[in-house]
Amino acid sequence: MKIYLCGFMGCGKSRIGRELARKLGMSFADLDRYIVDNEKMTIPEIFEKYGEPHFRGLEAKYIAEMPDNSVVALGGGAIINEKTAAVARDNGKVIFLDADFETCYGRIKDDKNRPLAYNNPKEKVKELYDSRRPVYTERSDIIIEAAGTPSAIIAAIKEKI
Repeated sequence: MKIYLCGFMGCGKSRIGRELARKLGMSFADLDRYIVDNEKMTIPEIFEKYGEPHFRGLEAKYIAEMPDNSVVALGGGAIINEKTAAVARDNGKVIFLDADFETCYGRIKDDKNRPLAYNNPKEKVKELYDSRRPVYTERSDIIIEAAGTPSAIIAAIKEKI
């Protein structure tokens, strides 16, 4: 079984994913880290050299390589790509970590490794959040309110799966 965590940048996918995997005795994979390791470039370098559509294609390509019995933290835009979303849903459970915008923005606003957040004003990032949230909801099997402590969020996920 694979568990794919989706949600906006900064919602806690990596942090929750690592702990959830540990508690379930599964492996953990961060799709963004996997892409960086395989492409030998940072995400900002990929965006700058090839553009966002190329990066989204890499997400779709590499999501299929994630190991069985793992929790996978997807990038914030991965599930927006229909192909990536279909691969995830066909291969496991997709869980949307639904965190509010201010929480997410507070975590990402100064992160140079998040070009869509770092290179845009807050209003543009909010527009992106607002446009993606319904897609996360539609393409997920389970929605978890990601407002509590990591322990509470993990407990909610375990209850739903």
